[in-house]
Parts: sequence; C-alpha cells; structure tokens
Amino acid sequence: MNRLEVDGMTVLDRRGRAVLSNVSLHAAAGEVVAVVGPSGSGKSTLLRALLDALPTGLRRASGTVRWAGRMVLPGRAARRWRHRTAGVVGQDPAAALNPLQRVHSLVADGAPDAQLARRALDDLGLDSTQLWRRRPHQLSGGQAQRVALARALVGDPALLVLDEPTTGLDPDVLELVERAITNRRGDGRSVTLLVSHDRDFVTRVSDRVVSFGQARTSVQQRTSLGISAAPVLSASHLAISRGGTPLLRDGSFELRQHELVVVLGPSGSGKSTLLRTLAGLHAADAGEMRWQGDLLPGQVEHRTHSQLRAVQFIAQDPASALNPAHRVGTAIARAAQVLHGDSPADARKRADELLRVVGLAGAAKRFPRELSGGQRQRVCIARALAAEPDVLLADEITSALDDATAQDVLDLLDRLRTDGLAVLLVTHDRTLADRADRIVRLHERGLIATSSDRSEESRAR
Repeated sequence: MNRLEVDGMTVLDRRGRAVLSNVSLHAAAGEVVAVVGPSGSGKSTLLRALLDALPTGLRRASGTVRWAGRMVLPGRAARRWRHRTAGVVGQDPAAALNPLQRVHSLVADGAPDAQLARRALDDLGLDSTQLWRRRPHQLSGGQAQRVALARALVGDPALLVLDEPTTGLDPDVLELVERAITNRRGDGRSVTLLVSHDRDFVTRVSDRVVSFGQARTSVQQRTSLGISAAPVLSASHLAISRGGTPLLRDGSFELRQHELVVVLGPSGSGKSTLLRTLAGLHAADAGEMRWQGDLLPGQVEHRTHSQLRAVQFIAQDPASALNPAHRVGTAIARAAQVLHGDSPADARKRADELLRVVGLAGAAKRFPRELSGGQRQRVCIARALAAEPDVLLADEITSALDDATAQDVLDLLDRLRTDGLAVLLVTHDRTLADRADRIVRLHERGLIATSSDRSEESRAR
C-alpha cells in the first residue's frame, strides 16, 4: 500500500545554517495532508527535500524518505522514483513550463492519449481547443498555473505534491481545483501533499494539517486618507490583447495620490496584462496613458528616467523577476542607485532598511534560490519601493504570504500611501477589496467598470 514516510529531515544552507530541522511527516494512502505556516518557515523546502529536488545552495544533511515501505535513496534512485510516481506543481508553475513547448505537448507528455490531456484542461475550466497550440508566454498567470496542474494530474499520479496551487485563482476556478484534489481523497491508493496559505481552502480539502512555526498576530490600522483631485496615472480608450485575443476594449480609468484601487476579475480576463501595459512591458493596441498629466510612452524603453522611477511594477511571479545570480541586497541597492540616484553606500543602507521593513532583516547576502516564494515576493516589493515611486502596480503581491505577513505588507502600503503613494493592486482575494478606496472590475467582455462605493460594489458581486 502506498504510504509516504519522511523522518528526521534536516536541510542546511551553504553556510551550514538549518533551513529545516528534524522534521517528520507521514501520509497514508488516500490522505490529503496540508502543510501550513508563516512565510519562510520551510514548507516548500520540506516538499523539495523529500522529492530530492533542493535548489542549489541547500543540501539535505539528514533524514529518510520511504514510499510504500521502501527507502528512497537520494540521487538517481530518487529522480527515477519522482518521475515514475509523483505529479508536482511548484510555487512558480509558469517558470516550470518549457517556453518552447505548446500546451498540448506540455500536458500530453504525461497522458496516454490526447483526449485525456484535453479533458484534464477542460476539467480545470480551460478551453482546451483555444489553448491547445499556445505557448506559456501566451497564457495568463492563472491559466499557466492550471496548465501546470493539469500536467501533474493527467497521469493520475500516486503522489501529488502541490505548493500553493490556489495562488492567483478566482473563486470559480478555485472550486474546480478543490474538486480535483477532493476526488483523490479516500481512494485508498494516492497521497496528496499540499502547501497553502489559504486556511479556508485547506480546511475544505485536507484530512490532516501539519503546522510549521507560530503565526503572528497583526492589528489592522486603517487611516482615512485625503485623495487628491488630479490623477497621478490615467488611461483613456485603452485597447489590449494577448496572443491575438482581445482582453480590453476602450477602457479608461484614473488613479490618484494616496489611493488604493483594487482590480478584480476572473482568471485570464487580462488583469496582469493591464498592469504590464501600464508598466510599459506590454504594447497596447490603442489608447493613451498619462503620468501627472504628461503623455506616458507605451514602451518602457521610451520612458524618461523620472517616469521609470515614478511607475514601479511588482510582477506576479517573483522567481522570474529576480536575477538568480544577484544577491537580494544587490538587486535592491541597484534600484536605489539607478532610479533614485543614491550613492553606493547609501543604496546599501537603503537596501538593508527596506529588507527590515518587509520583514527580511539580515537577508541582503542571500540569493533568490535560498528564499521561499513569499520571501522572494517581499524582496520584489522592497526593490520596487527603493525607487520611491509615485505609483505602485502590484500583481498578486500577497498571494504567497501567510495572513500575518500579508497584513504587515498591506499595512506598510497604507503607511506609504499617507506620503502620497498610489497603489493599483490586482488580486483574487475579495477581502482585500475591503481595504480599497475604489474597485476596478475587468468583465469578460473586456470592459473596465469602476465604483467609488465599496458597499455598492459588494452588493453587485
């Protein structure tokens, strides 16, 4: 009978410090076991250690892994076992998809026939016919995540390992993912391991919960801010498409100083593409953008130094946004030097201070691969803030964070908004809408609707 037994797992970094210390986890056939805990507590490291897939810089110092009563030895034996037994969706699924392969090739690799691959996509709310020949860069973040999940599920693996599978998904899609996981519960054959910060989701789908670390309490402090009359960033008659598919037609909106505007909409509706367009990373088909009343070029390479500093973008995928060869302190300091004009010494001090502010004091000399997904997300926030921007375009910046850390980040943004920062935040978390001054909704027909009355918008939903 399939049973996973992990005992005494200890993982050290390159300096000999324990990232994971003497952790054990057992899961019986038919069980869904969830691992929860604060960001950086070692949840993802445990999953990668038991799969013998630790990133460079981390090593397994001790611990054993048994599957169906047999020892799984590190190295070649573990790789063969992993490929034969496990379906895996990591914390950065889009980065794990081969950019040269099309969707049908990515999913059908693990399926005996193409029909099963199509069904796996359709079961997760994806139009297999529409997406069949697309490459990963032509997918939204939520679509890429579901393609990766379909790829892991299509072969009905005996061991399914999911690291934050619900990040960036709207509630309707979340139900489909929940169904895919619960279908495995109690089947007497499979084991499912799940890491998630979504406590409600964990409660619904899991048989047991293993907790790492201690959750911190956080008190939410809201301040009534005076919203300025003149927009700091605006867009008019904006038309956006992705991969030939129209996402937005004739959309207009304004963002003012001190304001937090939340963007809601179903997965794949173009929320991330909207932010990338405003950041100058995706060309609009039509329309114009303005910063403080001046025309804002649609391509980032055509923007002035002041415009580059003023409009900062935090991507949904922190792993691909950070240079793996640069220490995190260097990445933040470089932004302070290039965009804010700090001297090298001042930039290093600024980097240390920003890391402290986002809860990563002492992490300046670490590489991105040595951090958890939630920690990398906070590094990206610190790097964007190093420029002291007027506008922050934030794409799902709390999705990989535990509740307390997410609260800390949002409280930080509230404090910065008192100094004039304007924030446009893409999220699927409806509770974040309660913090917003206004809500912008992307409808399936590609139009932007705005509401200045949160209670009215809540009733409309």
